[in-house]
Order: sequence, then C-alpha cells, then structure tokens
Amino acid sequence: MAAGTIRRCAGSAPKVKKAASVSRRAAANRVLSSARAPKRKLSRDAEQALTPRQLEILDALEDWVLRGGVADVTIATIAKRMGCSLRTLYGIAPSKDELVLIVLDRRLHRIGRDAATALEAKGTPLARLRAYLRATNLAVQPTTAAFARDFAGVPGARQLNDAHTDYIVAITRNLLNQSIAEGEIDKINVPAVAHVLGRLGNEFALETATDMVSGSAEATANGIADLILHGLEAGTSPD
Repeated sequence: MAAGTIRRCAGSAPKVKKAASVSRRAAANRVLSSARAPKRKLSRDAEQALTPRQLEILDALEDWVLRGGVADVTIATIAKRMGCSLRTLYGIAPSKDELVLIVLDRRLHRIGRDAATALEAKGTPLARLRAYLRATNLAVQPTTAAFARDFAGVPGARQLNDAHTDYIVAITRNLLNQSIAEGEIDKINVPAVAHVLGRLGNEFALETATDMVSGSAEATANGIADLILHGLEAGTSPD
C-alpha cells in the first residue's frame, strides 16, 4: 500500500511539472495577446518564397548594417560585395533603403521571439519583466555610432523602431499590471513607468547618448532597469 502510494506520487511529479509549464505558457500568451506585435516588413509568405541564397544574403547583410557604412554605398556596391546580381537583391526589396529596413526588422523580430521565452520562465511577474527587458536590450548591444547615423538617415527607420519599441512598452505595461495585481509592487503610474522601462535600450543606443553610456548601451540600459525595478518592489517605493 505504501509502496503503491510512493509510485503514484513519483509518477505524478512529471504531470505537476508539465501543468506548471502549461500554466506559465498560458500566462505568457495572455501578456502577448493584449499587445499589438509590429507588422513584419517582409511577410512570412514573402520570406518563405526567397531562395536559400537570398536568405543567406540577408543574414550576411545584418553584420554589415550593424557596423555601419551601408548608407554611403549604392545597391550595386552591395550586390558586388555580396557576390550576387542586382536582380537577386531586387527580388528581396525594391530599393536599398527597403533592403536595410528588412534586415533590421528581421533582427528585431528574432530578438522579440527570443525575449518572449522569458515570459514563460519561473518566478514572479517582476522577475519575468527583468528577464524580458534584458533580452530586448540585446537589440542595442552591437550598435555603433556609424550605425546610429546610418539608421537615422533611412526613410521609415524611425517608424520601424517606434513600432518595435511600442510593443516592448505594451508588454512591460502588462507585466507591471500583473505585479500590482499579485501584490508584488505598490500601485504606480503604470503607463509612465512602462514608457521609461520599455524605451531604455532605445534611448541609450542613440548617438546623442554616447557621453552618458558607461560600457555598452545594453549594460547601461540593464543597470538602470534593475535600479527602477528594485525601487518598485513592494515596501521600497517612496510614500
């Protein structure tokens, strides 16, 4: 009888673990579902229609775009450096600017997908928010001054960046509301705090923020986010 009970308890452990995992996934989906994800510059169908060589070129272009210098070259120069024809590039995008935006948008969506896994992690809403913000701040980690100048000069770049940043802010807002509902933090002006936290990485990646950044833009954003989140914990916020 006792042995049978032990076997049943041991057998129930994986079920409990699976149930907890499903519960965390459901909670993550609730956070994501109420935030409007940015529209992809290159739709899934369009990307799936690209050739393996075109996908390889997009991946290779990402490093070049992030290092900066693309703004000073023509699409013909890009084709020459990539070892492909103009027709191959025009099969991806109708112009150099659109090509650059597609490269950056793919990267931001990839980072966003990776960051979303933090929403399924164990821990409180505030812990998941800290992990989520650290993951999204990876987007600014390789940024250079040259990239910042290039990006600022690309038509549509600001709108692209704002769409992704607004999404981070929306998810941050949802997690802050969960933290308040669970009594983890005191009541605050959620929209204002989410606006600040969700835009930290973006702000410190700007060329004008160079003098304020200690180390990398990513490290600076993470450090300030940690300070703010620590201050928000229940019992530590000012009266």
